[in-house]
Amino acid sequence: MRDTAKRPYVVGNWKMHGLLSSLPSILDIDRAAACYAGVDVALALPFTLINPAAITVEHATIGGQNCHAAQEGAFTGDISGRMLADCGARFVLLGHSERRLGCGEDSATVRAKMRATLDDGLAAILCVGESAEERDAGHAEIRVQEQLLASLPEDLTPGDAITIAYEPIWAIGTGRIPQPEDIAAMHDALRQTLRDRLGQQADTIRLLYGGSVHDGNAEALLSIPDVDGVLVGNASLDPRRFRAVVRAAQQASLQPS
Repeated sequence: MRDTAKRPYVVGNWKMHGLLSSLPSILDIDRAAACYAGVDVALALPFTLINPAAITVEHATIGGQNCHAAQEGAFTGDISGRMLADCGARFVLLGHSERRLGCGEDSATVRAKMRATLDDGLAAILCVGESAEERDAGHAEIRVQEQLLASLPEDLTPGDAITIAYEPIWAIGTGRIPQPEDIAAMHDALRQTLRDRLGQQADTIRLLYGGSVHDGNAEALLSIPDVDGVLVGNASLDPRRFRAVVRAAQQASLQPS
């Protein structure tokens, strides 16, 4: 059996999708979480859906997709971790490539948001990943390891709840994914980097794979060594497809390691 200390983690990232009329879909996903109780199921939702979802679901965990590094202040249009927690969020997705590339967030900014998120009592899912050019040049592992170290707060403690999501930029929304051996190698590199930085704490941190994950490839991805779960984009908007991913995670957890 696989390590039961790290339950499979399936996280749906809805990005800028979803209205109040989407609540029935969220409830369908919540029912899937109830059916597959061996899997931790979570949804990173737009700000407008966090509270309605949080007060409705019973089994899935609700979180946000970003937050500001400050708790409050003159930051028009931003949301703090404390505000997210007040709405019912329990985690924040940080450092996604769409934030890094589209909104100019560098690793120092992500690190400050990580620290604020943890200080506000929320868990943090940190996203890292390389570009196609970095992969083709043979620099993928070095680049992602550097990004990981630059994005982690310097004062992490064993009580800080963090998850790492490896999402190669070139795989997000393209239908392309790395070869299984490349994913395994990257997760091994990330694990070793975490061990060098955090010691034994590193082995309790879940590593997710993200980037064009869907119901058709989840089973294969979850069978790769040191893949503790998946971060699902577009397929998480369809409760039927997302349920299949959760089912695959449950089945993977029952397989010999």
